[in-house]
Amino acid sequence: MPRGPAPESARFNVITLEHAEAIVRGAETASRAAILQSARTPCVPRRAGPIAAATVAVARAASVPAAVHLDHATEPALVREAVSLGLGSVMFDASALEYEANVAATAAVVAQCHEAGVWVEAELGEVGGKDGVHAPGARPNPDEALAYVEATAWTLGGCRGQSHAMLTRDAVLDDST
Repeated sequence: MPRGPAPESARFNVITLEHAEAIVRGAETASRAAILQSARTPCVPRRAGPIAAATVAVARAASVPAAVHLDHATEPALVREAVSLGLGSVMFDASALEYEANVAATAAVVAQCHEAGVWVEAELGEVGGKDGVHAPGARPNPDEALAYVEATAWTLGGCRGQSHAMLTRDAVLDDST
């Protein structure tokens, strides 16, 4: 069974080694699990390399459960690199592709990751806040989401009204599906 983030843990973005160390120190002080995650941003280079390896080392030395997660990877090569460095979970985001291409790309990444014991989250549609998407019409169709999960991923990151990079407090979760 692939290893994944600890239950009841919070996700924190890691940009530098000092972030990873501070997050783990805070988690240890609070006696709570933590997920240390990185995503490719202007501050994080195209390669996972040194910062990911250092973050894995910090997580392994923690006295509380600490998982290391690659968030919103859009390139299979970056996922492979993260897996080779010891990250326990990845979020592969092929949501910019047409549905069938997303399924094919995600299924291939999932197969490689699960073979290595790595947990995978995938994305269908757009999560609120990405590119200003908040409208209910941007949310995945529930039947399509079920078919997508069955064909590809162990877990799915899809929009139900939640928001990334929320600047206002007006997101409303849709619990009708």
